[in-house]
Amino acid sequence: MFDERFDVIVIGAGHAGCEAASASARLGAETALVTINLDLIGQMSCNPAIGGIAKGHVVREIDALGGIMGRVIDRTGIQFRLLNRSRGPAVQSPRAQADRSLYRSEMRRVLEATPGLTLRQGAVVALITESSRVIGVELQDSRRFGAKSVVIATGTFLNGTIHTGRRTFSAGRAGEPASIELAEDLKGLGFPVGRLKTGTPPRLDGRTIDWDAFEPQPPDVRPVAFSFATDKIEQPQISCSIGYTTEKVHQAIRDNLHQSPLYSGKIKGIGPRYCPSIEDKVVKFAEKDRHQLFLEPEGHNTHEVYLNGFSTSLPSALQLELLRMIDGFESVQIIRPGYAIEYDFVDPRELSPTMATTRMDGLFLAGQINGTTGYEEAACQGLLAGINAALAIQGRKPFTLGRDEAYIGVLADDLIQHGVDEPYRLFTSRAEARLTLRHDNADRRLSPKGREIGLVGDLDWERFSSRRDRIAHLRNVLDATRFKRSSVEYAGISQVLGCDLGDSITLSQIAMRQGVSPDLVLRMVPGEVRNAVSLTELETALADSLYRGYIEKQRVATARVDHHDTLKVPDLFEFAVIGGLSNEMVERLERARPQTFAQVRRIPGLTPAAISSVLVHLTAKGPANCVQSSLA
Repeated sequence: MFDERFDVIVIGAGHAGCEAASASARLGAETALVTINLDLIGQMSCNPAIGGIAKGHVVREIDALGGIMGRVIDRTGIQFRLLNRSRGPAVQSPRAQADRSLYRSEMRRVLEATPGLTLRQGAVVALITESSRVIGVELQDSRRFGAKSVVIATGTFLNGTIHTGRRTFSAGRAGEPASIELAEDLKGLGFPVGRLKTGTPPRLDGRTIDWDAFEPQPPDVRPVAFSFATDKIEQPQISCSIGYTTEKVHQAIRDNLHQSPLYSGKIKGIGPRYCPSIEDKVVKFAEKDRHQLFLEPEGHNTHEVYLNGFSTSLPSALQLELLRMIDGFESVQIIRPGYAIEYDFVDPRELSPTMATTRMDGLFLAGQINGTTGYEEAACQGLLAGINAALAIQGRKPFTLGRDEAYIGVLADDLIQHGVDEPYRLFTSRAEARLTLRHDNADRRLSPKGREIGLVGDLDWERFSSRRDRIAHLRNVLDATRFKRSSVEYAGISQVLGCDLGDSITLSQIAMRQGVSPDLVLRMVPGEVRNAVSLTELETALADSLYRGYIEKQRVATARVDHHDTLKVPDLFEFAVIGGLSNEMVERLERARPQTFAQVRRIPGLTPAAISSVLVHLTAKGPANCVQSSLA
């Protein structure tokens, strides 16, 4: 009946599929990764970068659990930057631009070196089922593979349709066929399917750019790696550049909106709110006379440049015309035009927290098929799906993560509880416990779980244990090291800080002072401890100290929110009057028209900060505005 049999089959070798296949195989399940083109494993379909706000946290969490994305980007990244450096440690997040070609080849190398993992090229057209259980897959070339569990991670390929101006054609991404038969098969099995849209900007020939017209954006002097196993970034780093659109460009776009499928009515799918096309930016932010652009070279050995911030589905000739209106692009040439793509997704409320479908036993979904956008969001779903696909056939208890344990848990809970009405993207604001979910402590939160599952090996566990113990000892040293007014060190510290420090002060208290850098603190740490720890470990210890009090306040605030579900929302209440709510949050509230605070909390996409703002406003108004609570 079957040409080959496996324990687990993963369909699709994008970022979700790679993590799923790797995790499944390393947990002892005989795994097959089936994809349309083996040469495009780990392909970065859009921007050549990993990480970013909240996304960097997710990659750290993937690594802490034993996933592979962090290690691959550390070996292939060509510009590392820590975002939000001026803000608190909880919302700082690593990002790295990749050498796109090198990332792809390194990911394939890692997968091919994984025992128990088989790569197969082919297009899956149907699931083979028996009594509401998946037992295999059928390929376009008539091969049939048997499996005990199947993970679908097809990205934008399900019924994919590309739009460029008035031209529309079927494709999973540029140059690759869409997965139409599999999409129809899922509909036939009863899965509720919707339609979403995303897009990509033009890629430019770097030799035709006047680089002097743009502002350089250098890499960090001290790169922050993604994997806890990476001691140092070895490869050469590059500089990117920053530019801006102009009012002339905006007017030309407004004059040609009829050529955009987004505004002509051709595109029906909803696009990502936080990565809008240049057409959307011009229309929705009409008050802005310019929009920022990032020029990101795609590797050391290519002239191709990714124009971040200029996603578009306008005709290719018009794209070139618009670009040449920008200083520095007067002679630019486009290597690959930008385009929009519509694709099918399955309502993620069909899933359990393990990424298993509730409609079909043995079937797991991961990535954009669940309505998310972004490599990192896809990868963490793939990791969850791959882990649980293997655990299920081994008779082991399923693996899940809570909202208070990881950003991965926040994402899974958001998808399953609320579904999506637009492509879902993670932000730090989505996490109630974001002060404890820092990128630098992901190992402390999750490596013990990865070890228990079986994905964290002996060497990585030993490295984690040593780091954990050093940081714990360092925290004790910071609290115990005290400088008295009578000591020699006190005078020097007081002079450096330019103020009186009282009769005595601990090193922890000094570290909390404005303008005190971790480098300065490290120089004051006793010598035997200073020589045993790294600056990165000190930064983690300091962040632990910084957030101690805030975390307790956060716990109290969360408990307060949880106890006000019966609070009433007045009829015709105008949410726009609540200070601190973004336009998006107001839009979601107005659309839902909740009648109680419990209903407010269940609105898809509403951030914890927005929920808290609504609660504060409602409780402050009291009975005068017909707002009452049986718990008051």
